[in-house]
This record gives sequence, structure tokens and C-alpha cells, in this order.
Amino acid sequence: MRIGKPSEISVDPFDGDWVDDYLLAGRDGDVWLRRGEPVTVGALRAMVAERAGELREVGLRPGGAVGLRMPPGLEYVVNLLAAWRVGAQVSLLDHRLTPHEVSQALARIAPQFIVGDGASIAAYPGEPARTDHALLQLSSGSTGPSKVVGRTATALVTEVETYRLIDGTPQPGERIVLLASMVHVLGLVGGLLYGLRTGVQLVLPGALTTDAILGAVAGGPEPATVLGVPTHLPFLTAGSARRLPQLARMTVGGELVRPAARQAFTDRYGVPLGNMYGMTEVGVIATDLFGEHRPALRPIPGMAVREEAGQLLVGTAASPYVGLTDPGRWVDGWLYTKDAGAVDATGLVTVHGRLDSQVSVGGLKVDLTEVEQALTGLPGVVEAVVAWDGAIEAFVVLEDPAGVPALKDALAGRLAAYKRPRRLTVVTRLPRTSSGKLIRAVPVLRATPRAPRPATPVSTT
Repeated sequence: MRIGKPSEISVDPFDGDWVDDYLLAGRDGDVWLRRGEPVTVGALRAMVAERAGELREVGLRPGGAVGLRMPPGLEYVVNLLAAWRVGAQVSLLDHRLTPHEVSQALARIAPQFIVGDGASIAAYPGEPARTDHALLQLSSGSTGPSKVVGRTATALVTEVETYRLIDGTPQPGERIVLLASMVHVLGLVGGLLYGLRTGVQLVLPGALTTDAILGAVAGGPEPATVLGVPTHLPFLTAGSARRLPQLARMTVGGELVRPAARQAFTDRYGVPLGNMYGMTEVGVIATDLFGEHRPALRPIPGMAVREEAGQLLVGTAASPYVGLTDPGRWVDGWLYTKDAGAVDATGLVTVHGRLDSQVSVGGLKVDLTEVEQALTGLPGVVEAVVAWDGAIEAFVVLEDPAGVPALKDALAGRLAAYKRPRRLTVVTRLPRTSSGKLIRAVPVLRATPRAPRPATPVSTT
């Protein structure tokens, strides 16, 4: 591999040496992770080497493909790095997905092996990697099924090196209290990979509670940055005030922060609440880690961002998508983000929200089209519209309005909890335009006559 300026980085896609030479190049005795007992770089290196040997024994080879589905933690990290060390392509599957969603994903990515909870290894009737990407992730699209996003080892290393150029990122000798999931790009690259490369210590709270998170921040003398999404903010501001001199800042990504939540955090701690804008397709795009430009952000070094007809476009050398996708998403070196926004004369970027049906729930992307298709595919559902008004809301026409409990149970088997509608209303009909298209405006939908039973919206949570 060749490491220099971000524009000069080159990593052989199926040469696993980059794991040892780049990610695990720290000193043996350095602590890289704290979750209960500390884990050193040397201990991690030994665990990764042992697991890589086990993966080779079952037949995984350079250029092979493996799906990884387990909760984020030490075991997850070991298996991810071990598969990369073998030289394989790794597909990340969120452990919260239902078996139905997993089976749909596996049919598309078709790995040779699946590593599951408990580090079990199961063969899958797939095939070796069909591209030179080190990482595959599923990203909900604006229409139709999820897209498969590929990241090369070069792209991952380049993003880590770019993080090092951003003013305000944690430095060696500091800590990252990681709340963002390591299955998704913010926690994976901005937390795990960045921490491994730079020697910034990673701290995983024992639970997602106020006491556990504040205890993790207070658990060492080093300055700490909390890295998460806006839904994690209440954990930092709940309960009585607690003095935390170690807290240097909190950085959030994934969705816009409500002004009241921002104010509550800054009033409580008096430290910056930084913001990051990024996508699974390209990683981090723009940041404002000191809160200087709110609500605008500065593109990261080397990132080209422009505006076209109110949509943000990001410059990329190649399409990030694997397999069939909308040909209009990447054109002539520009990725159409489907995010509404503006770029001012100084280059600052302001994100206004989504242009399409994709929304963010707790920092996790959800495609409303996917939810709608899941609903309309269930027995007894005549038609459905899924909308967003601060939460996912569904309006359905049923053959039997009394069938809501069965509908709720069936939906739970098809969609992860964070994707399910928080409000489900049974109506007699769905409003349409004069041309016959379904109307998706929430006020119009809420004014639609309800079915006789149930007479009131039924919670699906």
C-alpha cells in the first residue's frame, strides 16, 4: 500500500496487509478500546490473527466474500478486521434486521460465508467478490429496493487520513466515547478505523443510558469527544447536571439537530456541539465541529460539493453503487445526493433535508417506499401510503378493518423496529389526484375518513 496525501493513497483491494500495516500498526501496549476491561493493540492483533486463521480454515480466500451480522463490539471488530486481513470483501448487515430483511439482502450480495452472533461461521451459496470493494453496505434508496454501496480499501484509508486533517477531531492521547453504530459509516470510519489508526482510545459505554454514557466520559482523565447522532443528545442532558471536565465536545451526524436540543446541550456543558454531514456512499462530506457556521458546514479537504436546482451534488471519481441502480444518481463524476441544500459563495454547505422518501430515524436511514411496499405486500392490505411528519406514519385500507393486530404482527416479521410506523391509521379510502396518483401530503391524509374499526389510530410499537 502507498500512504501519502489523501489524493495519493493506493491500497491493493485483496491484500490484507493493510490491516496490520495501517490499522493495527500501533504499539502493543497501547489501549485502543475500553468497555469494562481495556483491550490493547497487541491483544487485538493476536485475536485478529487467530480469527483470520479460522476463516481460512473454512475456505475463505483473498477475493472471497463474507457477510457480517453481529452486534457492534469487540467480537464484531475482530471478525471485520480478520476478514479484511484474509483479503476478503465484507458485507455489513445490521443485527437489528429481521430474518426476512436479511434473506432479501443476502440474495443480492450473495457472500460465500456468513459470520453471525457468537462468531458462528456458516456457508452460503454465494460467490467470490465481484468487485474490488473491501466493504459493501446496504443503503435505503429513494425508490425501490435498497442500494448496495461499495467502498474500496483505498477509499476507507483516504477517509481516515482526511479525518486527520479536520480541525477539531480527537487527537492521540484523547478518547472517543462512541455511541454511533460501528455498522454504519460514522461509527465505522469516524470512530473505529480513525481510532485504530491514530491511537485515539475508543470507549464503548456498557449500555445506552445516561449514567453509562456520562460514566464513560468521566472514566478517564483524557479529553473525550462523544460521537453519536441527535437522538443521543437527551442522554447527555437528562437528569441533574454533572460536572464533566473531560468532555471536550460532542459531534453528531445523521440528521438535523432540533434547536432546543442544541441549546440544552450547550447550556449544560458549555462545550461545542459539532455537526457532520455525510452519506454511506462517500463517508463524511462536510463538518462544523466548533459550531462556528451553524447551520452551514465546511466541506472536508479535497471534497467538491455544488448545488444544482436545490440539490447537493458531491464529486466522486466513480459511482459508489454496486449492481443495478438509478443511472441518474451518478453522472459525469457527480453523485446526486437527493439532499436539498445550498452552497454559498464561500463554499459553505447548508443541508435542508431530503428531496425524496428517505428519512432518518435515530440516525438510521429508512426508505418510506420500502415500508410502504412491505405493508402493501401483506395479506388483507388493499393499499397504503407511508408518510413522514417527525415520525413514520402509515395510512392503510384493509379488507377487514378489524385485522389491525394481525397486520401489526406480520409487519414486525418483515421490518426492523426502527422502520415500523409509529402511527397506523385505517381509512376507508386513500385520497388521489385528478390523474389518479396517491396524495402523500400528511394534512390531507389525516383528514381522510377513518374506517369504522378501529376508530382511532393504532400504535405499532
